[in-house]
Amino acid sequence: MEFVDTLIQILNVIAALAVIVLVLLQHGKGADMGAAFGSGSAGSLFGSAGSANFLSRLTAVSASVFFITCLSLVLIASKSQKPGGELGIMEGVVSTVASQPAEASQPAQKKIPD
Repeated sequence: MEFVDTLIQILNVIAALAVIVLVLLQHGKGADMGAAFGSGSAGSLFGSAGSANFLSRLTAVSASVFFITCLSLVLIASKSQKPGGELGIMEGVVSTVASQPAEASQPAQKKIPD
């Protein structure tokens, strides 16, 4: 099971890096907005973007792979946990607070000079 976990983690990192690179390579929609108001010809200001090109489809696929690998890592981590165990960073922390309630004592009161 550890081999599968390691393989999914590697695939997760590769998918995350692919999403980052593909998003940075794409041409933003806001870059053409200046052409609509100034010189140059733009097809439409807020019209349809047309058919998705290769980079946007590849970005969608790599983002889907990233989400699937994240979910599978969560499922693997939840199944590998002991039944009845606590999940979180406080697992195994021992309480140092006394088990008996503290005595009811009144706080010291200051005397205000008259």
